[in-house]
Amino acid sequence: MSNVKNQPSVTVIGDLVGSRRSADRAAVHARFERAVDAINAEYALPVPLRIGTGDEFQGIFASIGAAIAATLRLRLALLPDVDVRQGIGWGQVLVLAEEPRVEDGPGWWAARAAIETVEAYERRAPLRAVRTAYVPAPDEAGPPPALVNATLMARDQIVSGLSERSMSVLDGLLRGRQQQEIADELGISPSAVSQRIRADGIGVLLAGDELVRGL
Repeated sequence: MSNVKNQPSVTVIGDLVGSRRSADRAAVHARFERAVDAINAEYALPVPLRIGTGDEFQGIFASIGAAIAATLRLRLALLPDVDVRQGIGWGQVLVLAEEPRVEDGPGWWAARAAIETVEAYERRAPLRAVRTAYVPAPDEAGPPPALVNATLMARDQIVSGLSERSMSVLDGLLRGRQQQEIADELGISPSAVSQRIRADGIGVLLAGDELVRGL
């Protein structure tokens, strides 16, 4: 029996960018699966992320803050081999069937519109580094899109400009690792890690991540 959730859901749709050009598609997909499994394990998703055809994935998060935090971690888990385009939506979800689960409704339409927004960014040189967008369903009193999208734009721009080593530093810090551990693994000094945190904007990303997780 179909039903509509009374409360808006935080929906996420995404797809990989450049995966079809990879020389080892199987390795890319395995890494993709591990990244999705890690997100599902870390966050209490009402509907876990699931991978569909064409390197697409979708799921429902408990809060906008969790969705913002998770989209950062998923992107870092796949870079630099492939990137990921992600749309965050806000709206009611219609459950058409439970087994297998089939959903529709304004929440999913909003997430799809967010993906289309990211695709539009890719056609504008100043915004090509932005990989995530947020769209609320019409007439839904969700988080203000201007504020959420300003956060996503700034975050994605910084991440897109990081070197592979700086991405590793950011990823390690987000997973709660100490700077000494990260330095040992990368073969650099702890002071070099600290310098990257200050100079590459990693400290700003960490502070922003801490803020959004409470939303």
